[in-house]
Amino acid sequence: MPIDPNADIEITAFRWVPEFAQGLVRDLRVRWALEEAGLDYRVRLLGQERPADYLKEQPFDQVPSFNDGIVQIFETGAILQYIGEKSETLLPRDPQGKYRAIQWTYAALNSVEPAVQHRVLIETFYADQDWAQLRKPSADQFARLKLKRVSDRLGDHEWLEGNRFSIGDLMMVTVLRLGNRGGLLDDTPNLADFVKRGEARPAFQRALEDQLATYREHQPEGVAA
Repeated sequence: MPIDPNADIEITAFRWVPEFAQGLVRDLRVRWALEEAGLDYRVRLLGQERPADYLKEQPFDQVPSFNDGIVQIFETGAILQYIGEKSETLLPRDPQGKYRAIQWTYAALNSVEPAVQHRVLIETFYADQDWAQLRKPSADQFARLKLKRVSDRLGDHEWLEGNRFSIGDLMMVTVLRLGNRGGLLDDTPNLADFVKRGEARPAFQRALEDQLATYREHQPEGVAA
């Protein structure tokens, strides 16, 4: 769905981020879910200096926050679950299917993302520091263990619970995309293919392009594209 400045749903996003973060900022998860659900939304852009009252919406000063005039929430896991309640495309209606989808969003955020993110941060920001070189082997081993657990569970299925896409797959794909940038999926080709399937979905493509278009539009002068 195109972004609609008059839509009831509003999310927050950054006006611009450095190139290494583009395509990974977490409003992408919510944009993607809204596209899958066919729900119009508008975006309120934030700069480096947030409005003084933004902490009332998002107490950690991050993005996104979500407001549809009925519910105002933050944290992508909660937002995806709320959007899923509105769309059977994202969240099955039978209790078993519903909560198995929800469990994968929690698994992505709690069991996989911290390990993957820690490993990638070491490689990206601290590679020249002695402590990072000492920490990297164990961080790498831990992240790959978590990824292997997901890989073993996925097997040769299309999605985590078989052939049905859900918010659990959406969340896991966004987490694994970070790992993919850090070369962590080399040992788990089925996870690499899982990410490719997610990225091939038209809703993902639209969401990603909308996010990247915003960054292009607000590229600071003197910063290489």
